[in-house]
Amino acid sequence: MTEPPSPTVGAEQTVTVVGADEQAAVDVDVDRWSGLATRVLEAEGRRGELTLTFIERDEMAALNAEHMGKSGPTDVLSFPLDDDTDADALAGADVPVLLGDVVICPAVAAEQAADHAGTLDDELALLVVHGILHVLGHDHAEPAETAEMRAAELAHLERFHWGGPAPTAFRQEHDS
Repeated sequence: MTEPPSPTVGAEQTVTVVGADEQAAVDVDVDRWSGLATRVLEAEGRRGELTLTFIERDEMAALNAEHMGKSGPTDVLSFPLDDDTDADALAGADVPVLLGDVVICPAVAAEQAADHAGTLDDELALLVVHGILHVLGHDHAEPAETAEMRAAELAHLERFHWGGPAPTAFRQEHDS
């Protein structure tokens, strides 16, 4: 897969999503999920480059341990890079704004889909949107933040994934 050139700030910067499937457990349509990521970033008014990578369980477990201090694989991790302050500082430079990385484990998504989003397709869509919102600074540590983030997730999914209201089986929260 040939990576597209990085956008530059000097020109009217666009959204570039570099997607990669580095796992074999679940068939993943990288172009489809990269397209969803692009539409969400554009709707959020953001420009720059984001990577979207699908990885194996063991790789996700290692990232989860290293960055979150938790054992075992998780479904999605987000790694923001250039924040709004960085983007403003780079506005006159001829360098790309690097939004960050979203890493998804399709094997974990497949395991939790029936009890979470309802289908694997909807689970992957939710994870893509959820990961991007984290890269853009959203969080769900407090109830008000959770409500705001879930509302944004649902709005993006209804607009760009389903093209209408969420299916009745769709759920954003996990049973814990």
